[in-house]
Amino acid sequence: MKGKQILSLMLLIILSGILQAQDKLVLDLPGARSHALQYNKTLKNSSLATEKSILQLKEAIAAGLPQVSATMDYSNALGASISIRFNEDMPASEIPIRPTSNFNLRVNQLLFSGNYFVGLQLARLGTSLTSKSHEKNEQEIIAQVTDGYYLVLLSEEMLKLLELNMTNLKDIYAKTAAMEVVGIIEKTDVDQLSVQISALQNAVNSAQRQLEMAQNMLRLQLGVSAETGIELTENLGEVLTKVSNPAMQSPLFNVQQNLDFQLVEFQEKLSEKQVLMAQSNYLPTLVGFYARTEKILKPDFDMSPKNMVGLSLTIPIFSGGTRTAQVKQAKVDLETARNTKALLNEQLEIQNKQLQFNLRNAMETYTNQVANLDVSRRVYNNLKLKFEHGLISGLDLVTADNNYVKAETDYISAIYQILSARVALDKLYGQLK
Repeated sequence: MKGKQILSLMLLIILSGILQAQDKLVLDLPGARSHALQYNKTLKNSSLATEKSILQLKEAIAAGLPQVSATMDYSNALGASISIRFNEDMPASEIPIRPTSNFNLRVNQLLFSGNYFVGLQLARLGTSLTSKSHEKNEQEIIAQVTDGYYLVLLSEEMLKLLELNMTNLKDIYAKTAAMEVVGIIEKTDVDQLSVQISALQNAVNSAQRQLEMAQNMLRLQLGVSAETGIELTENLGEVLTKVSNPAMQSPLFNVQQNLDFQLVEFQEKLSEKQVLMAQSNYLPTLVGFYARTEKILKPDFDMSPKNMVGLSLTIPIFSGGTRTAQVKQAKVDLETARNTKALLNEQLEIQNKQLQFNLRNAMETYTNQVANLDVSRRVYNNLKLKFEHGLISGLDLVTADNNYVKAETDYISAIYQILSARVALDKLYGQLK
């Protein structure tokens, strides 16, 4: 019995471990991007929009295929009759109107319509535009996930630095408090360190909240619940090394590879087709048809044929200037689309130069902040030794600690600027995959 209890307990522990593992995501950056592309809610809606555009194209094609309809009717004159007099000298003949019922089958086939053929081209362009918009949404999600991934790493690093600083300061405080008891150091120095520890504790608490907020934002982008644990396998040093690698430097900018520019090009093509659509309103429409009528209840006198084929030609002649105005409006829209494309081209070229400048500036700032952090650390360690030997006051040590914390914050900020600039540049170049 005891052996069964031990076995049950072991199984329970194993099962608990499995469930915890299932509630935790262990991700590197490519894995986070892949997960977001699969589960992000915004992308799911974008995929549905793409699927809808394909169905709309099928609907447009179906309008030019044979259209078959059937009707049935029944009529009853309620005993009425038709009076016919064949000669004035003869009495009128009464012909009763018998109930009738017909089954009608009709097949229509569009043979020519300018609107249909241009509309089909518009539907195909619309499908391509929706697909390109989905690709744009994927890039946006990848950029957001990448930023979120970096922000979590930065928040973790900032928290580690602050906690390490807190540990060191508490160690100094403990030693200082002991020295104050025996009268080696004044109580004022101990009080100053106590105030600094409280301020640093507030900074640690703030960093913890910042980390939790960054993790929640990443969860939202990944499409997982707020209870799902996240463990990032890459560290900040590895990410920074990859981003700073010369092989990662962006090639020459080609505006044709930018997704925003590609979308504007699609808009221009749609505007061109809209001009053709407006002009096609001047063209006639030709429809062929076949009709068959089966008499279920036949009248006494029936001359209608069972089968009928024919053509229907609709020719637009005069619309009071409506079609002319529509063509002119479509041409105005086309000119607007071309101006928008030219303007975006110029904006993207300027944006490329600005982002290149931002990246270079961020790299230079990072180099300076690394040196600044090293200097601040050495100054702090040096003053800490002097304080422990009673050579400086607690105020001097607190000032050094504040400078050290500021150097750590500036260091993290410089890393974020590099990572953010790299993501923005890769997004502009269409290299986020």
